[in-house]
Amino acid sequence: MTGSISTVFQARAGDYVYRDASAVIRQFRPHDPVYLFCADRLAQRAGQFLRGFPGTVSYAVKANPEARVLRTLVAAGISHFDVASLPEIRRVLNIHPRARLHFNNPVKAVEAIAEAYRQHGVRSFALDEFSELEKIQSVTSNDHGVLYTVRFKLAHDGAAYDFGSKFGAEPDKAVALLQAVAAGGARIALTFHPGSQCTDPAVYGRYLEAAADIVARAGVTPELINIGGGFPEYYLDTALPPLEQYFQAIARTSQRCFAGNIPLMCEPGRGMVAAAVSLLARVIHVRDCGRSLFLNDGVYGGMLEQSVVDLRFPAQVWREGRPLPPGSASYQVFGPTCDPIDRLLRPAALPDHMQVGDHVEFGLLGAYGSATATSFNGFQPGTYLNVLRGTDFG
Repeated sequence: MTGSISTVFQARAGDYVYRDASAVIRQFRPHDPVYLFCADRLAQRAGQFLRGFPGTVSYAVKANPEARVLRTLVAAGISHFDVASLPEIRRVLNIHPRARLHFNNPVKAVEAIAEAYRQHGVRSFALDEFSELEKIQSVTSNDHGVLYTVRFKLAHDGAAYDFGSKFGAEPDKAVALLQAVAAGGARIALTFHPGSQCTDPAVYGRYLEAAADIVARAGVTPELINIGGGFPEYYLDTALPPLEQYFQAIARTSQRCFAGNIPLMCEPGRGMVAAAVSLLARVIHVRDCGRSLFLNDGVYGGMLEQSVVDLRFPAQVWREGRPLPPGSASYQVFGPTCDPIDRLLRPAALPDHMQVGDHVEFGLLGAYGSATATSFNGFQPGTYLNVLRGTDFG
């Protein structure tokens, strides 16, 4: 059985669990991209957050809204979800009708606020300016049961993305927003985001200290402090402290600044789901030079982040279902589309003498892989399959 696996997969409703990547390759020899999902890996990471983070864990759905991801997280004990749109709200409620939803996209259409509030019971909204506050108050008729989460920003620290370039009020404005919400009689929270792939636990401490100053100046007591996401993953050439050091730094600073009296929440996306999914791509062409590969997936598919940020994914090459030893040959890797930007930012170190038909499995594609894939040029995003054991990329 070779080629597209979609028909066979859909006939089995996506519930079958294959042993590993080798079993998938040997059974299907897939010509199309495949996402390999390991539920055990995701459940283990969810448990690490639930046990270690000193507060409530809310999953950032934008990182990967795949149904099997949401089901696994719910089974692991996650009941809070950070949502950014109506489709994300509907998707989560379809999996977990009693989920606690936090509509924490700071800028929302009036219609989205209305449907979220009136039809889906959402009572938690983020904002970073007065016009958004007025929208929420108008739609909800100033319902005092609504939680208004004011988002602030600081100067950008080392992270893959600077969220402050798009969202967040300056501290002075955050003070005024908190006071305005309090004056309206509604519930109050404060949030920030240190940036995706934050490599220094001390950054969270700096934001928490700023949050304490904002709260003191506003003269209010927020219901919670949401520290956002930013928890990093171990991409190639990335040196990181253990996740527990982040939790410890956050707990210490919170105790010092708030005496443990204000509950915390976090919103992991990348740090929660990245390691649970790999992308199995197929070599469709090797240029005559022998050092340029074309794959059936690229930056318009599961590796969109490679067009905007320098993250290097670990890779395992498979030939006829057998793993090849790691290699150091340098290859320029292109995707299948006719667009010249469809290429990985850096050369990839792979085994020498790569061949058409080899499969390259890229790890850490659980976050912003399938979630950001497109169908540009008619190339369809990959299909999900379940595996019992995820590949050890060494």
